[in-house]
Amino acid sequence: MKLITTSLLAMALLCLTVSCQKDQEPETIQEEVNFSIDLNLANETDWEMANEILTLVNAHRATLNLEPLLRDQQYASAYAVDHTKYMISLSQINHDNFQERSAAMKARGAKIVTENVAYGYNDAASVVHAWLNSPSHRAAIEGPYTHSGFGVMPGNNGAYFFTQLFYKK
Repeated sequence: MKLITTSLLAMALLCLTVSCQKDQEPETIQEEVNFSIDLNLANETDWEMANEILTLVNAHRATLNLEPLLRDQQYASAYAVDHTKYMISLSQINHDNFQERSAAMKARGAKIVTENVAYGYNDAASVVHAWLNSPSHRAAIEGPYTHSGFGVMPGNNGAYFFTQLFYKK
């Protein structure tokens, strides 16, 4: 019983620190929706750590004979940074407004979109390890995606928040 309780506690903790979101059934998006974003936001991500995450993710994909993801330092990263800043403002990870990010990427040619988010990891290896140990996050990493954007930023207490958007062109 103690092992089951410990396992459940570990799973609950993992769910509190990493999360992912996949496209669901298409929602009707009103044509008046403005998908504009300041592309300069992409420059605010910690590109050193983001590049390390991409290298680790692509190394894992290579073990499965999957094509490497290409880094998107424009729209996907701008949307990812915007979401990461939002999570920092709330001091919690979430997928709030994912459908809007997905719709915005689809308006720019993406066919499918998903995202992983995380909090509290201080290096690329730790966050990628956590994602790979979660079936839903692993599915995003191993999915049929071609590109990835990043919002990797320290929060107010110095602990990092992560948003990784995946999409297929």
